[in-house]
Amino acid sequence: MSMPAVFVSHGSPMLILQDLPARSFLATLGSLLPRPTAIVAVSAHWNTERPTVSTAARPQTIHDFYGFPDALYRLRYDASGAPELANRVAELVGAERDPAYGLDHGAWVPAMLGWPKGDVPIFQLSVQPYRSPADHIELGRRLAPLREEGVLVLGSGSATHNLRRLRRGDNDAAPEPWARQFDDWLSEAVEKGDEAALANYRADAPSAREAHPTDEHFLPLHVAFGAAGPGARGKALHRSFTSGNLSMASYAFA
Repeated sequence: MSMPAVFVSHGSPMLILQDLPARSFLATLGSLLPRPTAIVAVSAHWNTERPTVSTAARPQTIHDFYGFPDALYRLRYDASGAPELANRVAELVGAERDPAYGLDHGAWVPAMLGWPKGDVPIFQLSVQPYRSPADHIELGRRLAPLREEGVLVLGSGSATHNLRRLRRGDNDAAPEPWARQFDDWLSEAVEKGDEAALANYRADAPSAREAHPTDEHFLPLHVAFGAAGPGARGKALHRSFTSGNLSMASYAFA
């Protein structure tokens, strides 16, 4: 079984408690894909200088945010880790190992929605904001063999991510033109499998600086794209906006 690689936009931690189209989509993710043997979650919220893999047997739920309702901090995702597979991944990509890091909200929010029973082993692989999108495509390529074993490479970030421009509390606001332009460009580049455009998005994409003032929330997409192998193309699994310019687009690559 060759598992597709997937990128999801995980949005605010509040997504798991809100009635939004993106939440409804993520709640179907497990049914849209073959059942994974394990999940390698590549979260925008774990940034390291060098690639690092979490190897905990029982990863803790990390509440890596503040100022949210108490109900959010009471949530726990009790899936097991996969230390043996995590160590293999470390060998494949030349990564360091972290036995203490758990699951940040970029990992546990989509996992809790897609696999609510917590019965699929999951661990994380970090991103390196100081390295290029092309470097992250290559990082993903090293993970490609795992897909033949039913392992899901799950990139979790955001198709657009500009916190200063969000219209907070206005979930139904129409998307701003710059956000729509970037989101449409991304959909076209993904569906064409345009590796050069994705790697050089800062020069090629309209409104790239507005859509991503920094790279970390976009890099998980590059890892997922790379994990699908050379010549991969993507298809949209979901597209919607919230807060005026936060694209919640998600893609599968094969």
